[in-house]
Amino acid sequence: MAKNVHPDPENSKKIHHGDKPEVYILRDWKEYLGESFLIMFSVLLALILTEYFSNLHEKRETRELLDNIKTELMHNKQAEQDQYVYQKNVLKVIDSALRTPAFQQKILTNNEFHLNYIAPDGVVNRDLSTVAWEIAKSHNITTKVSFKLIAKLTDIYANQARIDKVEEKVANVLLSWESRKSENIRTTLLLLRDNYKGWAFDRAPALIAKYDEAIKTIDEEK
Repeated sequence: MAKNVHPDPENSKKIHHGDKPEVYILRDWKEYLGESFLIMFSVLLALILTEYFSNLHEKRETRELLDNIKTELMHNKQAEQDQYVYQKNVLKVIDSALRTPAFQQKILTNNEFHLNYIAPDGVVNRDLSTVAWEIAKSHNITTKVSFKLIAKLTDIYANQARIDKVEEKVANVLLSWESRKSENIRTTLLLLRDNYKGWAFDRAPALIAKYDEAIKTIDEEK
């Protein structure tokens, strides 16, 4: 008769010598706090560096914009000085024509107004640039420099725009049919003189002085 064999619980356990024990590292709250602090510090440092380099770039860009405006103002100052001398001669010729009927007949013949007798190089002989100022405004220059400088620059370029209007105003006089009538020649010359003086010539000295003030302020802020 066969015997019932009961398995030995001890023998039923298989020992696997190749198994590696799992190791659990227990960390306390100080270590977690230290890691959190390190992460926060890294993020903060990255933000600070980003802001620093951004400010550095912005300052460099602002200096470049101001340099361009300064160069433009210096160019415009010289152009306005030249134009002031030119328009002074134009006004002298107009005054001479007002006193000389024979000269008036040369200026206006066969219903044709000969502007070259009065202004040989055109109504204006120089252009006043606004390119650097427009570019600077598109880069928000008004938020990057002092109110004092912005006020000076805004005033200068507004006066330039008024002076540039003289070409349009003189053209309006000369292109009207009434200016082609010989009996109106004196009135036409008076209108030309008044437009030159009111829009350009009388404004020039103050504008030239404002160029110097603005250039000085730019040098102080750079």
